[in-house]
Amino acid sequence: MMNPRNVTSAWDAKKIIDDRGLTHVKVGAYDMDGILRGKYMSRDKFLSALEKGFGFCDVVLGWDSADQLYDNVTYTGWHTGYPDAPVRILPESCREIPWEDNMLFFQGEFAGEAEAICPRGLLRRVLAKAAEMGFSVKAGFEYEFFVFEETPRTVREKNYRDMTPLAPGYFGYSVLRNTVESDFYRALLDGCEAMDLRIEGLHEETGPGVLEAAIQVDDGLAAADKAAHFKTFTKIMAQKMGMMATFMAKWSPDWPGQSGHIHMSLLGDRDRPVFFDAKGEGGMSKTMRHFVGGQQRLMPEVLAMIASTVNSYTRLIPGFWAPTEASWGIDNRTCALRVISGGKSSQRVEYRIAAADANPYLALAAAVGSGLWGIENEIEPEPGIVGNAYDQKFPKRLQVPTTLWEAAQRLRQSKPARSLFGDAFVDHFAATREWEEREFRKHITDWELERYFEII
Repeated sequence: MMNPRNVTSAWDAKKIIDDRGLTHVKVGAYDMDGILRGKYMSRDKFLSALEKGFGFCDVVLGWDSADQLYDNVTYTGWHTGYPDAPVRILPESCREIPWEDNMLFFQGEFAGEAEAICPRGLLRRVLAKAAEMGFSVKAGFEYEFFVFEETPRTVREKNYRDMTPLAPGYFGYSVLRNTVESDFYRALLDGCEAMDLRIEGLHEETGPGVLEAAIQVDDGLAAADKAAHFKTFTKIMAQKMGMMATFMAKWSPDWPGQSGHIHMSLLGDRDRPVFFDAKGEGGMSKTMRHFVGGQQRLMPEVLAMIASTVNSYTRLIPGFWAPTEASWGIDNRTCALRVISGGKSSQRVEYRIAAADANPYLALAAAVGSGLWGIENEIEPEPGIVGNAYDQKFPKRLQVPTTLWEAAQRLRQSKPARSLFGDAFVDHFAATREWEEREFRKHITDWELERYFEII
């Protein structure tokens, strides 16, 4: 029987569906928040869609993660009547869902006018720019995520309090934990292997029930696909086992936030690495210095694409392994950008400001796009940080936004962002982040009630 990852054409897709005797397949595309939206599609309709595409209500680009309709975007809304947006199916995206017997999944991406704001389409355009400059991108995502012995019903009944983690307390890199909980670990490792989301490393992190997974490096677009699928199907697998996995940036003030670090490098002519120069500081070539310089310079302007929820900003505080300024250093984990020296094959930069809640397509587009801008404009980075970045004082130009609203305004005002990503995307995405902040402000937090109800 054909391996789903060997499907490369519409003919292959038809053959594997017929070989498996499937009456339906699963299709989906990722929205602005990196949430997979999709449905079951009958065999006949799917085969037609392989050739012609299919229509998907464009509300999925016009609502938030809670299905609430944006009131401040122009692309779609009540004023347009929420028509269908065209979606193209990608035959090469075929994957088996190991937790759903014999079922195949095919990914789509938005086309037509919607392509200008489609997260995957945006990353594809940034990678095309890299190709025009003579580069290809390699990337690998690392995710931290908490696992709880809870269900979607129990967490609501508990009002998200007093939840039971997979394991208690601090026990980083614990062999005891990953052996005791090997059913979960193995199900995740094996399931990801079956879906071509190979995990290079999986271990217990520091905190109750928190794991970290490093996804195998791949070409830029494939790496983002794998990251998005990993988040989606890890949550699916956990829930099918009676548990829940969360990729919130920070679910509790008592524990460190959850990172979504991105490792990246560039290849040049004949796939030769271009980031390494044995004579450069930390092994950095001129190209890498300019790439890091661009990332550092534009980080405050594109942060909304990387820290895209209100919750994201609760993670960016000193002392919790998350950066607080647009800093860089050589093998320095207190910085936003960590240059990893390792020779031609492993010289890379780690984009550490990214959290687990980021949309992988947008985070990688922002990180790579700003680096390419740095190369184009020969941007030199500020002096690298030696020692604890949290103890340093930084000039205003390196200070990043501290709220989602501020980040959205910086994105709106950024000429480089508009040049890199297009006006349609910047205007639409900035509006969606403004909406997210406004939704948050409608609510009264427990902190406010406890602080003000009686005393103020």
